[in-house]
Amino acid sequence: MVNFHHFCSLKDMQSYKIEHLPESLPIFPLAGALLLPSGKLPLNIFEPRYLSMVRDALKTNWLIGMIQPKHNGAKEGDHLYEVGCAGKVVSLAETEDNHFLITLSGIIRFKTKQELPPQNGYRKFQIGWEPFQADLQPASEGGIDRENFEKVLRQYLESKNIPAKWEEITNTPSSSLVTSLAMQCPFTVEEKQALLEAQSLIELTNLMTSLLTMAADSNATSSTSRH
Repeated sequence: MVNFHHFCSLKDMQSYKIEHLPESLPIFPLAGALLLPSGKLPLNIFEPRYLSMVRDALKTNWLIGMIQPKHNGAKEGDHLYEVGCAGKVVSLAETEDNHFLITLSGIIRFKTKQELPPQNGYRKFQIGWEPFQADLQPASEGGIDRENFEKVLRQYLESKNIPAKWEEITNTPSSSLVTSLAMQCPFTVEEKQALLEAQSLIELTNLMTSLLTMAADSNATSSTSRH
């Protein structure tokens, strides 16, 4: 594997300035794939147009915009949600069958403006960064009910029969824990979009708490009905 982590340290990521971000981005529409600022998203790239997209990104600023289509798929001409997240390529490996295995590190969310002519088969948009300038600053963890969140998370994991390393969970900062769970939990496209558009870490945590509670209750009801 070729690692680029030394090019994208935490200090480097926090050095992004709103005025230095590009006016346009290559867009990778993928339903159910949620990237949040400071999160890490592994991707298997195999379509020729998206292989070209990765190559082109590495020639410029290494940024790719992740966004969800409003339909279950990513066909040409699909309507996309307006809000996505820009990620920087921080690792890349090429497989024997010419796929790219990449990891994107979430930098800042964006709002699409105008779609531009396609480039090498993939879509590009003019981008508005201003509504999400706060993403470039460390998230404030004040006001989060961590005890209640862990209680709900425990109920959710138990309902799914998922083992957990609670000492590790307890020692993880709230911002990292909530971001990681939001990206990994099997929520619907609409729910993932709502998580992406949360205005603050507190709002994200509250929404995650609600979704985990509903999922745990649903699992409990389903299990009871089977008995």
